[in-house]
Parts: sequence; structure tokens; C-alpha cells
Amino acid sequence: MIMRALIISLLSVGTIAAPPVMAAAADEPIQPIEAAKPKNENMVELGKMLFFDPRLSKSGFISCNSCHNLSMGGSDNLPSSIGHKWHQGPINSPTVLNSSMNLAQFWDGRAKTLKDQAGGPIANPGEMAFSHELAVGVLQSIPQYRNRFKEVFGSDKIDIGMVTDAIAAFEETLVTPDSRFDKWLKGDKAAINQTEREGYNLFKDAGCTGCHNGAAVGGASFQKMGVMEPYKTKSKAEGRFAITGKDADRMMFKVPTLRNIELTYPYFHDGAAASLEDAVNTMGRLQLGRNFTKDENAKIVAFLKTLTGKQPQFLIPILPPSTKETPKPKPFDD
Repeated sequence: MIMRALIISLLSVGTIAAPPVMAAAADEPIQPIEAAKPKNENMVELGKMLFFDPRLSKSGFISCNSCHNLSMGGSDNLPSSIGHKWHQGPINSPTVLNSSMNLAQFWDGRAKTLKDQAGGPIANPGEMAFSHELAVGVLQSIPQYRNRFKEVFGSDKIDIGMVTDAIAAFEETLVTPDSRFDKWLKGDKAAINQTEREGYNLFKDAGCTGCHNGAAVGGASFQKMGVMEPYKTKSKAEGRFAITGKDADRMMFKVPTLRNIELTYPYFHDGAAASLEDAVNTMGRLQLGRNFTKDENAKIVAFLKTLTGKQPQFLIPILPPSTKETPKPKPFDD
């Protein structure tokens, strides 16, 4: 027990704490997710349209949903995402589901909020490859969008702040409550079976909950990838170091949520683990100095699959048509 406590303590070095979460089961390190309660339905609907609209990209082909596919757990199931002109991104695309519970956005935490994050890919030359000015120009050229923005914001003169506010409002609704594990936490003891319960106990006893805790089962701290031994990767991503320039932050990444983890493969910032079995073994060895047996691995994986919640369900938005004033897409231009 002393060694386990020491390992958890080591994992907490450099942690940035997330805001406290109301615990429905205070004696457990994981809490249930509650359903979203949108404050402004009209803003959410506008944000949904923008999330699916590929005209916010230079090519007219890439939308937010391209890399955060809501039919695939809010990710794209690729080791790293594909952007403008088939540019391969430097890092795995994290799920957008439950992202409102993260202490910050992106693996390196460079965006503090969903609003901050929403504007990044639009202007990134390797992603949507547009500019904020051009994206706003597209929306401004479409009367139906102008009407929508006036309804929500009181003005039909669109700016990028309105765009990112709306996208963030939609993303805040993308929570996944009512997983089998949530039901178990709330008292339905038949919601998970004995193997899954044993997997949860192993998950706790091994020290995994030192980083993967709270309602999102992660997302609340930055941790070093490779505590007990260095992580070998071909990726050039260096985590928080790219933001702070501090050597202590090299290979410090945001701890990913484990909600819906069976849907969001491949795993880690470099997408190197193709399966949950691989990910569990790697994390046990690198972060905890523990080699799980095949039986232990199977039980932990069984537990992790109980974290798949109710996926967001809604009508796909019908986007308003472009007009003759709408800037034309440029899929092949540099």
C-alpha cells in the first residue's frame, strides 16, 4: 500500500487540478455523468450547423465533424488526422465527447476553453487551412446564416467570436450519460457483472485512478508519458513543453478521458496502441511499473467497456445553400 501511494503521488507531480465535480458516489474515485442542460437551444442549433459545415474550410470539404466524427465516438479512429490536401497531422485527434469536462483542450492544453479550441483548426494550415476572416465571409454571404446569428446574438454582423461561442455551446451538449458503470454507481448493482467489477477493483488497486478519476475518468490533469521508463515513439509531439518551454513539461500531456474508450481507438497522443489490450499493458508498464497478467488485462478491459455511455442523438442539420456571393472553395490551392 505504501508503494502504491508513492506511485500515485509521483503521478500527481505537475498536476493542474480541474474544478470540483459533484459526486453522486462520494466514496468512489469516479462519478456518474449527468445529462446536458443547454442554456440556449437556438445557439446550440446554430453551433451544430457550424460543426457540420465544411465551408468553414478552404477546401469546402473538411468540417469539425471530419476529425471529431460523432458517429465514431467523437474521434476519427486514425493514428493522426488528415487535413487540407491530405496533410497528416502530428497528433491523434482526441474525442470531442465530454470535452467540456477537460481542464483544457488539445493534448498540450494550449486552449483553455472549448471556445478557444473551436477557432484553432479553422485557421490551422494543416487542418481546415482557412482564416477566420474568410470563414466569417462565407457565413456573412448566406442570408439564412445571417438570420440565425441575428436571432441568437441580436446582430447579423458576424464575427469569429460568435462562431466559436456557438460551436462551443453545441459541444457542451455532447456528453454521454447512462453508461452501465454510471448505473452501477447510482445503485443498480446488476448493471455490471463480476468480471467487470473485478476489473474496476484492479483499476483502482493498481493506481490507475490516480490520473483517471472524476466524471470524465480523466481530463483533469497533465501527466508525464513514461513515468517508470521512457516512452518510445516516432511522434515529434512533446506535450506541454511546446507551450511552456520548460524542460520539466517535456512529454507532459493532458490525461485523456476514458469515457467511451472502446470507441476512440487507436490510443495515446501518437495513436500507437491499436487496441485496449495494448493500451492497458503499455500504461501499466510505463506509468505504474506493473506487468498485468492476461487475466488482469482482460478484466480491466471489460471494466473500461462499461464506460460507454449514451451517444448524442439528433437530426443532422440541413445547411443553408451558398449564394453567388459566397467565396468558392479552393481544394487544390496552396
